[in-house]
Amino acid sequence: MDRAPADHVPADPDLGEPVVDEAHGPLDPVPYDPRLDELAGLPAQTVLEKKQSRAGRNLPAAIGVGLGLGVLIVSTLLIRKESFVVLVALAVAVGIWELRAALRHAAVQAPLVPPVLGMAAMLWAAYEHGPGGLVVAWALTCLAVVLWRGTGNLDGAGRDVMGGIFVATYPTFLVGFAVLLLAPEDGVGRVFVFLITTVCSDVGGYASGVLFGKHPMAPSISPKKSWEGFAGSVLLCIVGGSLTVHFFLGHAWWIGIALGIGVAVAATVGDLMESLIKRDLGIKDMSNILPGHGGVMDRLDSLVVVAPIVWAVLTLLAAKPT
Repeated sequence: MDRAPADHVPADPDLGEPVVDEAHGPLDPVPYDPRLDELAGLPAQTVLEKKQSRAGRNLPAAIGVGLGLGVLIVSTLLIRKESFVVLVALAVAVGIWELRAALRHAAVQAPLVPPVLGMAAMLWAAYEHGPGGLVVAWALTCLAVVLWRGTGNLDGAGRDVMGGIFVATYPTFLVGFAVLLLAPEDGVGRVFVFLITTVCSDVGGYASGVLFGKHPMAPSISPKKSWEGFAGSVLLCIVGGSLTVHFFLGHAWWIGIALGIGVAVAATVGDLMESLIKRDLGIKDMSNILPGHGGVMDRLDSLVVVAPIVWAVLTLLAAKPT
């Protein structure tokens, strides 16, 4: 993406105020400064050999926040599954804010109101009307973005519209597939399969990468991600997928193998995709609202890409108990 000149401060079409790129609050993007990064400029092999740098996060804080989020998610699913949709909507709303703020670093002023209202419409349509409802709500949201941005100054409108459609699609449209998983009678079990298998990907990749990582997967995008870590993700996802599909849904264990492989690939692609976006925008994290994790989008990056894969696999292979 092209950067705005240093002396150009674009106006926010929703607020009618100048946009300031400096981070001031927990929901603002965290700038990436190579001068403060001990790994910047080092060969990928050197990065992987630095044992202390492999963690890449405040591990105690990350574990604590992760456990807290897990308890909150499980509670909503067990008490009343519709409350999970509300929780998802709140998380995605924060993610929209973070992503829109991050895009300002590339002088993209994505509209805010249409994606937020469209997010609520998409999640409701997915839960009540299935895939068709989700697609229709997404299409109407994209149309609303075009109309909303087209009513103001047309300077840079095309860029802003594409940014708005991107925000309405990633993460909102993709998260809609998690709601599609929840809608059926066995939806709570399907969501548990989705969440547990995705966590297996993260844990397996992290542990295997720390212990055995030697061969970088994409050093120019994410120098700490290794092929050994990916192998650990695949292995733990297969185990987690097979167990959860069998015990939560009562389906054949081999469906979990296909699910696990798909989840590991999708989660890795999701991680790399967000890393690429952040590198291009010159930021380290989407925000610092979650200690040890960064922003909400830094946690949703793999989940939003995994959700359609899990929905597709379970829809095609687990339609009926075996």
